[in-house]
Amino acid sequence: MRRRSFVTGIGAGLSALALPGTAQPAGTLEQLAAPPANRDYWLATLLRVAEPVLAATAQGKLRATMPVEAAAGQQDGRRNVTYLEALGRTLTGLAPWLELHDVPTAETARQQRFAELARQAIAQAVNPQSPDFMNFNQGGQPVVDAAFLAHALLRAPTQLWAQLPTATQQQLVQALQSSRVIKPAYSNWLLFSAIIEATLLKFTGSGDLMRLDYAIKEHQTWYKGDGTYGDGPDFHWDYYNSYVIQPMLLDVVGTLVAAGKESKELLEKLQARARRYAAVQERLIGPDGSFAAFGRSLAYRCGAFQHLAQASLQHLLPEELPAGQVRSALTAVIRRTMEPKGTFDAQDWLQIGLCGHQPSIGEGYISTGSLYLCTTAFLPLGLPASDAFWASPAQDWTAKRIWSGQDIKPDHAL
Repeated sequence: MRRRSFVTGIGAGLSALALPGTAQPAGTLEQLAAPPANRDYWLATLLRVAEPVLAATAQGKLRATMPVEAAAGQQDGRRNVTYLEALGRTLTGLAPWLELHDVPTAETARQQRFAELARQAIAQAVNPQSPDFMNFNQGGQPVVDAAFLAHALLRAPTQLWAQLPTATQQQLVQALQSSRVIKPAYSNWLLFSAIIEATLLKFTGSGDLMRLDYAIKEHQTWYKGDGTYGDGPDFHWDYYNSYVIQPMLLDVVGTLVAAGKESKELLEKLQARARRYAAVQERLIGPDGSFAAFGRSLAYRCGAFQHLAQASLQHLLPEELPAGQVRSALTAVIRRTMEPKGTFDAQDWLQIGLCGHQPSIGEGYISTGSLYLCTTAFLPLGLPASDAFWASPAQDWTAKRIWSGQDIKPDHAL
């Protein structure tokens, strides 16, 4: 049965917009003109992605109902990890909206419903007696998605931690701790272990400070300049500074600063780099919302811009980058990557691809659950509707201005 119930009652503003799956062009200012409608569109799209995962897991039926698409010969191997992928990645993007206190009245009922679904899903995932009990420690992949789940907890501490039953909290801690048997690769993976420990530190008062310090110090040595880190000692020309490195490094260090275990000066240095990388990311968005398709993991779609989304959420945008301009740019990317035919199957599960269904674009480590990292483009839904991100007028983004012949100031390195 197709899951469309969340669209009901969104309001008249949404009816004027193209819902995901329609063929209207992405990114015109006419479509982006009304900030409230923008928010409605973003939320409808995010909940369309999240609904199948959370509704099924809350009932202990994710394994029974989620299809597992993967590269040829990889499907069986991915079944042991793809369910935690789907849950952790869905929640890490949804979490800021779940945590929002000043949620618009029109969103209240949906926020309450999805928060409850999320808590029920977590309970199923960490309960050894559940049919959807998830793998946190077998093989290497689980440390990745335990980390995305941990990041979701940091982003929604009230809704996804404090309101869990005590027994579920205990099982969740045990599940996260069990991932310690996995040795992370000498790359961005160090941050997966680190953010798990940061989450344990925040909610239990005890985290492995050595894993935290090691990940932070290594990433400082891997900094390449102009807002960009290497993925390990070498620079990789891909979107992993946005998929993982910048968002997790900022929140790991931010958590340590809040706990009195790291210096504010370090966080400020990282934030300066983050502002520069946000400016770079905005310039990567083409006039039609497309972006250069280089590097690994393009099947994460608009998740390639998690960093720009988080910089908006945390008010880390550089002064020269107006919030309304970033909203317009991200809306164009969301439309360009989420609306093409084939993005969803007949039951609204995501399918592999960047622009529609493109199975060959998925590497051997990509499966259906992996695709839900696209939710991280929607982080600004954690801002109230009155915030400048939503309330500012729509503006052409940098590439749209340049390639329409408008005058524009030059770009400079950090």
